[in-house]
Amino acid sequence: MISRPEGSLAQRKRQLVANELTEAALQLLARNGFDAVTIDEIVTAAGVSKRTFFRYFASKEDVVVQFLADMGTGIHAELAARPVEERPSVSLRHAVRVPLDACAGHSDRALRVVQLILRTPALHARFLERQAQWRDELTAELARRQGLDPDTDLYPRLAAGMALTAFDAVLHRWSGSDAAEDPAVLIDRAFAVIAPALDAVA
Repeated sequence: MISRPEGSLAQRKRQLVANELTEAALQLLARNGFDAVTIDEIVTAAGVSKRTFFRYFASKEDVVVQFLADMGTGIHAELAARPVEERPSVSLRHAVRVPLDACAGHSDRALRVVQLILRTPALHARFLERQAQWRDELTAELARRQGLDPDTDLYPRLAAGMALTAFDAVLHRWSGSDAAEDPAVLIDRAFAVIAPALDAVA
């Protein structure tokens, strides 16, 4: 009975420290550039030791990767929660809108981080790695929803790839406009192009 609250408290404490580290790192990285910021500067800004930093992250890249991981978790969770009978284009559009809506809701911070990722080769490479993982997760979920075999049917992977390509295109357009364009409008336009293919389930 007692272990649950203690575990929950410890988990909340870990999450709080991780959040503080992430926020401090992202602010420094976005302001000064990825290569110019050291881990010593990050831990000083966050008010923790270097040992504490390495308890949560293997490198400063991993701080940004966690930001990307949260994006992917939101996409997959939303797709899994959509009604099975819904058209794939609608389900996928709602799914990829989750991180875009989050970006729009915190546009100043999110814009700086997204621009940092897209303009820093090392971070962009990690972003592409993450998108490959998202594609695998979305492929499996689409196959489950459609009753298809992800190993033999082409549709799930193609559909997941199209949805993430639309997401990537919108993210580039939104960040390139310095958040002047509405990501919700952009994603609706992108899905208007790919919807016929997404809904043509073989």
